[in-house]
Amino acid sequence: MNSRYRLLALLLILLTGGLYVLLRPLPHPESAIYFNPPHKLTPFKLAQSDGSALTVESLRGHWSFVFIGYTYCPDICPTTLADLRAVYPALKQQDASSRVLFISVDPVRDDLPRLASYITFFNKEFIAATGPHEELLRLTRELGLVYSMVEHKDAPEHYLIDHSASIVLINPQGEVQAVFRPDAKQGPFPQVSMSALVSDFSRIRALYQREQS
Repeated sequence: MNSRYRLLALLLILLTGGLYVLLRPLPHPESAIYFNPPHKLTPFKLAQSDGSALTVESLRGHWSFVFIGYTYCPDICPTTLADLRAVYPALKQQDASSRVLFISVDPVRDDLPRLASYITFFNKEFIAATGPHEELLRLTRELGLVYSMVEHKDAPEHYLIDHSASIVLINPQGEVQAVFRPDAKQGPFPQVSMSALVSDFSRIRALYQREQS
C-alpha cells in the first residue's frame, strides 16, 4: 500500500512539474516590439534579384529579417547590412531557416542586376527584391515602414530616399511577428542594436513555438 502511495505521489510531482514547464511565463523581448497575434500580410508580388518572384507564399518556412532601403543609400543601408552580415551566423545557429531580405524602394535605379551585385557583396545568402511603387508602398505600409523621395534641385537623377531604419521580423507563416526599432544612441544615425536583435530573436522564437504547440 505504501509503495502505491509513493508511486502516486511521484506521478503527481511529475505531472505538476510538467504543467509548470508548459505554463510558466516565457521572457518577452527586451527591445523588439512583439505582435501577438502577428500581423497578416495581403498578397503581393516583387521581383528578386535572381528574377524569381517574392510573394507571401515564398516567405513561409523562414524567419525573414526584412530591411528596406536602396543601393545608392550613403549610410544606413550599407551599415545595417554589414551589421546583419556580422550577426548572421548567430541567427542561423538559432534557426537554420533565418534569412535577410533587403527590399529596394528605388525600382527606377535599382534594376535586378544592380541589386544582385549589391546584396551579394554583403552575403551571397542575402536576398534582395524590388517592384513597382504601387506594390512597395502597400507592402511597406503593412510592415509598418515608410519611405519618401527627396529631390535634388541641381541634379534630379541624384535624388535621395528617406526611409525607415527598422528591421521587421516575419515568422515562418509569412506574418509580421516583431519589429526591431533603431536606437539613436547607436551612432551618427539611428541603427538597430544587433546584440539586442540576436538576444530577442531567441525569446521571440520561444514564444512563437509555444503558441504553435
